[in-house]
Amino acid sequence: MTHWDRSKGRPEPIRLLNRIREVENGEPLVNINEACPSIRIIRPQVIPYVRKTVAEMCEQASKLLPNGYFLGLVEGWRPIQRQQRIFDFIWNCAKETWPERSHASLRRTVCRWAAPTDQKAPPGHCTGAAVDVWLVNDKNEVIDVSSPFDRFRAAPTYSYGLTEEAQRNRTVLVDAMLEVGFSNCRDEWWHYSFGDAGWAVRMAEDECCYGLAHLEPSLYEELENLWLEAAKERQNPFSSFASSQVA
Repeated sequence: MTHWDRSKGRPEPIRLLNRIREVENGEPLVNINEACPSIRIIRPQVIPYVRKTVAEMCEQASKLLPNGYFLGLVEGWRPIQRQQRIFDFIWNCAKETWPERSHASLRRTVCRWAAPTDQKAPPGHCTGAAVDVWLVNDKNEVIDVSSPFDRFRAAPTYSYGLTEEAQRNRTVLVDAMLEVGFSNCRDEWWHYSFGDAGWAVRMAEDECCYGLAHLEPSLYEELENLWLEAAKERQNPFSSFASSQVA
């Protein structure tokens, strides 16, 4: 079991997310390849769109990284339909792993890893405010931020027990993203956002400027098909967890 420093970061339960007042500013989604040329797209199914300010902040963060380090985009904006499929997948994995647990217990676990679509506050990725980013080198190879654990076991940003190299690299990523104004979901070292309800809760703000965002389906239809194909190979992320480790 990986332990982590719970004094850092800020919890973001759904009840607090739903209290955030949404004041949508109408900022458009932009192609991150054009607005943030320094970023690397490291999965072919990534829909390369985020809010304009978010793209500009990613470019600023990229320039703070040491030579040879690059931001690799794993996920930006995603349609609400993809979000629901992700939630359903995680739900089915949790049920398979812990068939004896109650619905409420399973939902607590699932909502930690996948934002539900049935709440007042929309999932961050569906607003265009959130990005999942890794560190990569000039060959687009992933730079270690998790050893000696796998990515999922060392998901909390402030995990204990990382190797010196992994801790140093993780700190490089966290510091760069926070420096330009992103906030981090402390449950996931890779997840950052600006302007959504999650950001507002983490920053102790009462309102957010981004709500649910939409994109012309023709711009991402092919990418969505790639995502569906890749999803067929996805493994149960809970398979190696004991019930006492994820509750």
